[in-house]
Amino acid sequence: MFALVTWQVAVGGPLRRVDERVGRDLAGSRFPEGVAEFLADLGNLVVAVPVLVAVIAYVGSRGRRAGAYRWWLGPVAAAGAMVLVPLLVVPLKAAVARPGPPGMAGDGYYPSGHTATATVAYGAAALLLLPLPHGAYGRRALLCGCAVLNLGVGFGLVRRGYHWPLDVVASWLLFAVLLRVLLGVTTRFGTPPPPSGGSSGDVAQPK
Repeated sequence: MFALVTWQVAVGGPLRRVDERVGRDLAGSRFPEGVAEFLADLGNLVVAVPVLVAVIAYVGSRGRRAGAYRWWLGPVAAAGAMVLVPLLVVPLKAAVARPGPPGMAGDGYYPSGHTATATVAYGAAALLLLPLPHGAYGRRALLCGCAVLNLGVGFGLVRRGYHWPLDVVASWLLFAVLLRVLLGVTTRFGTPPPPSGGSSGDVAQPK
C-alpha cells in the first residue's frame, strides 16, 4: 500500500488528484482551527519525543528493579525506532519532492514528518506499556487511545493545511510496519527461554 501511494503521488496519478481535492475540502471545513492546531502540534518533536523518553525511562527503571529478563531490550528498540524516523523520512521527502497545500512554500511534504514522529513516539510508548499489568480492558484502552491520538494528529495537519491527506496516510503505512518490527523484536528476544531439563508435564511415577 505504501508503494502504491508513493507511486501515485510521485507520478501525479488519479489518487493524487483525489487526495488534493479532499485535502482542500478538509482544510476549508468549519472544524475549529484552534483545536486542529492543538492536534497538529501533538506531532511536534518537542511534544511527542519527551513522552516516549518518559515512558522509556519508566519502563526501563521498572524492569531493572524487577530483574526482568533483558529489561533493556524494549527501551533500546523503541529509542532506535525513533532514531530511524528522520533517516527514512528525509530521503523520501527529497526523492518525491511533493509541493505542499496552498499557502505552504517549497516542496518535500511527502511523507509527513509530524505524522511519522507521532506514530512512532506514541505507538512505541503504547507497546512498551502494553505488557504491564493493567488488565485486558486497560490494554484495549491504551491501544485505542494511541490510535485516536494519531488520527487526531493527522486530521489536525490536514485541517490546518500543513499536509495533504496522503502525506499523513503514507507515514501511517510506513511506520506501522516499523512498529510491527519493534513488537516482533521485543516479543521474540525479550521472552525468557524455557527452562532446560525436562518438560513441565513430567509426572513422577511411584516406585
